[in-house]
Amino acid sequence: GTMSDDQLDLSDIPEITDWSNAVRHGQFYRPVKQQTSVRLDADVLAWLKAQGKGYQTRMNKILREAMMEDLKNHP
Repeated sequence: GTMSDDQLDLSDIPEITDWSNAVRHGQFYRPVKQQTSVRLDADVLAWLKAQGKGYQTRMNKILREAMMEDLKNHP
């Protein structure tokens, strides 16, 4: 049979107060991409490209990590 919500015993389930890890970025999170043009130092671009295919994705990952760190340190 089915129980109504008020009949369920939830006393052994801890209440979640920290939801910071509830969303896993990268697994289901797909931010909207926006095309842009940037000027990079030639050696920085060469370094990114030397790591193989996908340098724009790597550049975005590096910038996202820097952004997340900054947001964590300066809420």
